[in-house]
Amino acid sequence: MAAVYSGISLKLKSKTTSWEDKLKLAHFAWISHQCVLPNKEQVLLDWAGQSLVAFYKKKLELKEDVVERLWIYIDNILHSKKLQNVLNNGKTINLQLSLVKIINERIAEFSLSGSQRNICAVLSCCQGIFSTPALAVIYTARQELMVALLSQLCWAACRQPEGAVVAPLFEVIHLAFGHYLLIQQQQVNPRRAFGEVTSHLLQPCLVLRHLLSGGTWARAGHGQPRQALGRDLRGQIEAMLRGGAFQPELLLSYKEEILEQQQGDMKMGAIKTVLAPMGTVIGRLVDPGSCEPGLHAAVVASSVPLLYKLFLDSFFREGTQVLCFQVLPRLFNCLRMSRLQEEQPGALPMPDWTAELLAVEQLLTSVASTGVYNVAADRIRHGEAQFRFYRHLAELLLKCSQVPVPAWFRCLRVLVSLNHLVLEPDLGDLLALAWISAEVTDSRTKKAQEALLHTLFQTYVKLRQLPRLFEEVLGVICCPAAKVQKPLVLASGPTAVLRECLLELPPSQVLDTWSLVLDKFQFSVLPYLRGDGDVALKALSLSSLLHCVMSNMRTLDSGTPLPIVRRMQCVMERTLQALLQPLLDLLLDPPGPKPELWLQKASDCALLLSCTWAQVDTMLSLNCSQYHPVSVAPTGVALDGPNHSSLLPGVDTHQWKKIEKATAQVNSLGRYCLEQLYLQKMKRTLMQTGFQSEEALCMLRSDAAYILGSGRESLTQSTTASWDGQVGTVSALTYPVAHWHLIVSNLTILLPYLCPDNVRYLAGVLLRTLQMHKAQGGSADEEPNITLGKVSEAVLHSPLFPEMQSLHSAFLLCLSVRCNSILCSGAQSDQGLLQLQLPWLFEKDPMDVARWENRFAKVGPDGIEPRGEIAQSFLSLVRGDFPIQLEEEQSESILGLLQLAAAQLDNLLTPCHTRYFLLLLSIAVTKLGGSCSPSLTLKFLMTCYRLLGYLQRGKSARSVLKVMYVSDIFEIILTSLFKTSSGLFIDSDDPSWLEFLQVIGTLLEQLVQVLVQGKLSVALNFGKIIAFLSRCQECTGTTAGGQLGTQHPLGRQLLLVSLTKLCQVLGPFVQGRKQYKAPDALSGLLLQAGAALQLCAASGPWGRPPHPAFLSAVSVLLEADVGQHCSHRGTEICPGTENALLSHAAFYRSVFSQVLLDLPILAGSPQAFPAAVRFLTLFLLAPEVHPKEESVFTSMFHSVKQVLAASTCPALDGQHR
Repeated sequence: MAAVYSGISLKLKSKTTSWEDKLKLAHFAWISHQCVLPNKEQVLLDWAGQSLVAFYKKKLELKEDVVERLWIYIDNILHSKKLQNVLNNGKTINLQLSLVKIINERIAEFSLSGSQRNICAVLSCCQGIFSTPALAVIYTARQELMVALLSQLCWAACRQPEGAVVAPLFEVIHLAFGHYLLIQQQQVNPRRAFGEVTSHLLQPCLVLRHLLSGGTWARAGHGQPRQALGRDLRGQIEAMLRGGAFQPELLLSYKEEILEQQQGDMKMGAIKTVLAPMGTVIGRLVDPGSCEPGLHAAVVASSVPLLYKLFLDSFFREGTQVLCFQVLPRLFNCLRMSRLQEEQPGALPMPDWTAELLAVEQLLTSVASTGVYNVAADRIRHGEAQFRFYRHLAELLLKCSQVPVPAWFRCLRVLVSLNHLVLEPDLGDLLALAWISAEVTDSRTKKAQEALLHTLFQTYVKLRQLPRLFEEVLGVICCPAAKVQKPLVLASGPTAVLRECLLELPPSQVLDTWSLVLDKFQFSVLPYLRGDGDVALKALSLSSLLHCVMSNMRTLDSGTPLPIVRRMQCVMERTLQALLQPLLDLLLDPPGPKPELWLQKASDCALLLSCTWAQVDTMLSLNCSQYHPVSVAPTGVALDGPNHSSLLPGVDTHQWKKIEKATAQVNSLGRYCLEQLYLQKMKRTLMQTGFQSEEALCMLRSDAAYILGSGRESLTQSTTASWDGQVGTVSALTYPVAHWHLIVSNLTILLPYLCPDNVRYLAGVLLRTLQMHKAQGGSADEEPNITLGKVSEAVLHSPLFPEMQSLHSAFLLCLSVRCNSILCSGAQSDQGLLQLQLPWLFEKDPMDVARWENRFAKVGPDGIEPRGEIAQSFLSLVRGDFPIQLEEEQSESILGLLQLAAAQLDNLLTPCHTRYFLLLLSIAVTKLGGSCSPSLTLKFLMTCYRLLGYLQRGKSARSVLKVMYVSDIFEIILTSLFKTSSGLFIDSDDPSWLEFLQVIGTLLEQLVQVLVQGKLSVALNFGKIIAFLSRCQECTGTTAGGQLGTQHPLGRQLLLVSLTKLCQVLGPFVQGRKQYKAPDALSGLLLQAGAALQLCAASGPWGRPPHPAFLSAVSVLLEADVGQHCSHRGTEICPGTENALLSHAAFYRSVFSQVLLDLPILAGSPQAFPAAVRFLTLFLLAPEVHPKEESVFTSMFHSVKQVLAASTCPALDGQHR
């Protein structure tokens, strides 16, 4: 056979053989083991390579498909395992240099013209070459080929349209960079490495890095690099630049170029002539080359910080600070913003400003983090060269302010942290542009602004020069109106910054600042306030600032030096007399139909400062014994109205009435502050010893009513506005939120003095705002600010809410009234008849239910207990056609209301408890129409019965038994559920249905526990319950389902759960009641319950494997039988009880056999497996029921062994394993 194929080499070179045959022969020769050629791999590779070289050199004419197949043939060889095995065995395979040059030419053509002919195969060949070190040597040995290839690959990647990048391109670049970096590390000539990088690689690599960093290819997509690959490529580019342009050997060249020093006595090592490395790098950076202008500007902006960082990483050390700084201006001058001295700031569009400011921020951050700038050394040794550059940069930033760009704030922040003197000459402009006149809405920009203000204020606090900073702030606020377009708004961010700084200052400096603001207000603003809207805006700004200073200084105490206390006393009196009283006098003019702007702002100023002054005065009087309060305690209060004079000293009742009249026209800051003043007055009254006197109580009620009534109209409007919690930001839009927040935050103070009508009004607002918040889908939950819905939700979930019994009861009353109205809307009969059938739906006051207690607690003349009347009426409605039917919309409305009442129902008063129990029970047994889906029906029932469970956990749980017996409630609930379950199309193993069974079981257990714990006719109630359940079981066994629906699988599960809970409570009770007068009755009841449970289980089928509810029920019965049997051991056993355990033994043994058989299957169920283990444990501990013919232990051991040997047992994970 070898002889047959020995002529393949000649046929491949023959001109008479067609190219189709040549390609087939070449392919066969490569894959066939029968073809024997000397050095076959090299021969075939050379043949294909020479053919391609001849074609591209115009020496051979080939069809396009033949050329493509030749490239694919070479690619298949390069990627074949056969070639790898040959190379691993030590055989040498060489690539032709001419083929490598052809590959470079094809990639260059692809880069320049975008021609993609055969490019995928060519790139795949490159990938195969670089993936094999033995083949890649042709590139590593000829460095110029590698550099040219890398340059063209990078340009090719940069010039591809978005989403159309050839797939293997980035992998090839990654592999090529890996080989080049190895070459670069071994390069002994730094000048050659520098020349290669700057001449060929710098520009395309910087463009590629920009596109990979955050440009077109920031997100991975079709044909684009994956995130990890892009990150690796950026790292390789940075390593290449560091190893080429910023080699440690080039430090002397950089020094000679930048510092213009001749160091002829130093040896250059490998560098024989002086280079200009920085100029070369910058020249290549600013050369646009073939880049379009927009892309080039973005590349320069993203590359400048990188180059500076690499320079610092390579050359920064002690003694090179000046050199490292001198590079900074040169790189900064590459940015277009550095040339805006003569141009207009609008010459750059916003995206370019963002990129360039980000670059400046990164440059400054590098300076700050490395310690390039030493203030003292720069001033003493270098004539403030660095300082002058930073001053020039600061002037440029302020001249071309870009408030919407977060990086603009961050640049200024770094400059302040470098040296506050850089910005101090322009401090006023900085404050105006970056804070006072800045309109910032974006959250990221707000954070940057707050960080700048924090750094600025902290710097002046540390220098103990905060009054100097406030002088500039006041100067900006009070400058001509043309320069200030809006008043200063102290939102939460700036306020937090100021608060932190003021708390760090000594009281003397805070008082200095206070006096500065007071002087400016008194002499520069107050005389010109009347009739001037611009001055009124300045006054409001000063008021906000003064409020912040007054309310955030450290409180004086008894240990404060007396001079400070006296100075505080003087400042407080001066503020009252020289500022507050003149401001309040301006409000005494009769207001027009619509208040003027200046009057509205003056009112806001006066009342904001009055409120703040009153708070500070109260705090000082409480904490500092040396301070003498200016305000006077309310004594001798008149009964005909509120004591206005106690709101603020020196302002009489007549004046306050006028002020209130002026304030009531607009929902504004002034109205909110007036409410705060009344609240302060209430607090001062409550601190007096005589606050329980009739006069004081009258005043407290009046003040509380005023606070509530002040914003009553505003709360009738549904607003979605949010408020940041700062007094200074209260406006007409945010006033309803601020007013509601004020009321809710002080409910413990206000509630005791509100009349019932006002309490009901509060409950109505609470319910309405909660429903509005829920209707919005909680969309405001991510909003950090305060909204009406958030405030109301905080009340609903507060542990103090149930303690506010008047509000809690009023809220539940509002809920019940809404529910009642919905129920009545679904009535199928006359309203009058419905009122006779369900009278509690029409009660307006839950206290009306209290009269039922006396009525039902007495026995009638014929020995009939009226307590049974309501139960029998209820049962007749449930068994028949219930008079109320709810459709989907009505059901969802009630469901939404009930979900609001889902918490904190365990602390109700007895009448309220009874009313809400009857209401919830009525809702639970209501018919649901055909428009309600099974999932909605189940959710509706689960919510009702869960709430009934919450209610019965409360302290008034026994109050329900004054209206109905437990046995009656038991029968009403189960009768309704049996009927409802027969129409539910839900799988019996559905998780939601199993959860519902747990809810029902919990409620039934709570009901019988109340019965047992209260010893309330235990035998009678248990007997009635067991009789009812037995009737249900008889219906199951003897009828076609009857009217109860217990033959339905869901109904059988409900019956099983009921019997389970009954045995679970009755068993331990019987065991612990040996002294009970009639133990036989209870024991007999337990036997009956067991018999019913056994009959229910036998009526199955319960499926294979057994259902969790069935296993739980049998376990409870077994535990009760074992407990009763053990309690009678050694004592005289009553007839009828001694055989309880043995009478069920056959049943237990059959369940035992079935569980053992299905235990491997049960192990896969998280619900059934714990129930099965519990039953087996109980069965093992009851030897009386063990089968005699086999060992229980042995059988269990084998079954458990099978379970543990199973490969997948989810139920064994965690605690079950």
